[in-house]
Amino acid sequence: MLHIRNLTYAIGERFILKDISWTIGDQQRIALIGPNGTGKTTLLRLITGQLRPTSGEIIRPRDFTVGYLPQEEVTLDDQPVLHLAMQGRQETVQIHDQMQRIHEQLERETGNHSALIERLGTLEQRYAQLDGYDLEYKAKKILAGLGFRESEFSKPLSAFSGGWRMRVYLARLLLQEPQLLLLDEPTNHLDLPSLEWVENYLRGFSGSMIIVSHDRFFIDRLAQEIVELYRGRLTHYAGNYHFYEKQKALHHDQLIKKIKEQQEERARLERFINRFRYKATKAAQVQSRIKQLEKMETIELPEDFRTISFQIKADVPSYKEVLDVQDLWFRYETDWVLKAVHLRMYRGEKAALVGVNGAGKTTLTRLISGELKPQKGTLRLGQRVHVGYYSQHQIEALDLSRTIYDEVAATAADSFRDRLRDILGVFHFSGDDILKPVRVLSGGEKARVSLAKILLSPCNFLIMDEPTNHLDLQSKEALEQALQDYDGTLLLISHDRYFLDKLVNRVVEIDRGSLKEYAGNYSDYLARKKAESPRQPQKNEKPAPKKDKEKRRQAAQARQAISKERQRLKNRIAELEDEIERLEQEKARLEQALADPETYRDGEQSAKLNREYKEILALLPQKETEWEAAQLELEELLSSLNI
Repeated sequence: MLHIRNLTYAIGERFILKDISWTIGDQQRIALIGPNGTGKTTLLRLITGQLRPTSGEIIRPRDFTVGYLPQEEVTLDDQPVLHLAMQGRQETVQIHDQMQRIHEQLERETGNHSALIERLGTLEQRYAQLDGYDLEYKAKKILAGLGFRESEFSKPLSAFSGGWRMRVYLARLLLQEPQLLLLDEPTNHLDLPSLEWVENYLRGFSGSMIIVSHDRFFIDRLAQEIVELYRGRLTHYAGNYHFYEKQKALHHDQLIKKIKEQQEERARLERFINRFRYKATKAAQVQSRIKQLEKMETIELPEDFRTISFQIKADVPSYKEVLDVQDLWFRYETDWVLKAVHLRMYRGEKAALVGVNGAGKTTLTRLISGELKPQKGTLRLGQRVHVGYYSQHQIEALDLSRTIYDEVAATAADSFRDRLRDILGVFHFSGDDILKPVRVLSGGEKARVSLAKILLSPCNFLIMDEPTNHLDLQSKEALEQALQDYDGTLLLISHDRYFLDKLVNRVVEIDRGSLKEYAGNYSDYLARKKAESPRQPQKNEKPAPKKDKEKRRQAAQARQAISKERQRLKNRIAELEDEIERLEQEKARLEQALADPETYRDGEQSAKLNREYKEILALLPQKETEWEAAQLELEELLSSLNI
């Protein structure tokens, strides 16, 4: 267990964290979220000891182990991949090396070896306690799950790109099995298959985790608690990302109501002041209300609530058939990337293009956009189809001499021109920022300018390759809303599965040059893939004998019982969430009433309100504990089914 007490961190006069306290218990799964630049990475680095707090303390038990995966690339020795991964268990590797040296010494030297043999026995005993004999097997299993081929295990680190080097470092951390694992944007370096493997692996992780990620699907599958960092303070939500969204929306509605009530109260006081300002008989009451106004602290929406929504519409609708690909073949040099591909898309469809890195997703989008030409087959766009193509190399087409505003306005449809400034705010360009020349922007900022250009152009067939890479959660949600309402055709490549789930109604998978199509969103696709995959028999496992009729009946009854229990738990969780929301609302109402001096004029009524408030304070933690227990029970049930 790790305790953070009254921790403050400041750079000069700017406070990043203000007097925060937080206890991280055993086996907790926490997502740390908040807008970019709020200090999430700073907090992780304080926990690891890389930074020292301005004040406060972090208390951890003796020998408490923390593993940290940073966002930026780490420096590792240029050694074989397998050896670097195994260094996650440093003591085990050191003992192995010592044992190896003793074996070599025994072979090389003659004479009395009793001391060496005794030392070797002690080391072997400790090595076995540390599960050292399975270390290489575990390391290979983790590396394979992260996408490395067996032939790559012996290659030096320098043979791999930065993203693959981070995978080696992640393998090292997973093998280390620390008591607290800190993951800062772990999904940045993973493709979908390796990402799904990491999720399944971490669901069985025995330690505690703090995850910083913009991948809401990843958070939803792993986190049991959301901790939001905003303006140096932490707010805790006992649930996954979906639960957080519901609570956040409820908080937003309550805040809007409070702002409206305050505005009405302010207007009422001002009306009284203006009406009786010059009446001597009302002077005391007027002064009293002026003081009330002065003391009234203005309630404002936090910046993360000030979302700017925008809609994108196709200026000219296309005909029904948007894309027709028949028997298409394509290769760059020798091997065919795409083989005998067939694909049709129709107006209004929203489809995801998925597959492992290098499968040919970007190649297919470049063929559709006209950047590449097929060697065989046909690719035809429908009548009145106007393609808008967003890709990472799209920034090369920007005019560096223009300002951000002028560059986006140059291709924007007429319907967007009145709201161009507001919409640019979604992409984090506001105020005087929009007058910056494009040439001074970072790579991520240029990518956001390119994305804004494509979205606001008068196209009716959007092709988007990783559009959310440089967006925070708030901007992603604004983009999601815009694309949900988009009346054109959409083809998406994205590692953001939450994003895909909200948008697509069809998934097209590229596998070894061929296409396979699935109806539904990304979760439906995963379920279908899982159903299609036969269970792999374990080593030395004998084929199961055919079940007779009675056994099949019993198995069906067992499945029905499990399904019934799963539904019961889901219903119970939903009931508890509603009850917690109701109690939170009642708590807020009572706090408002108890803060009003008028309440205490009626002693009986104030006592009654105090009793109700104490009851709610006692009941809330109890209901949250019940919710956590039901959630854990459901997760264990799903885990037993490998769901």
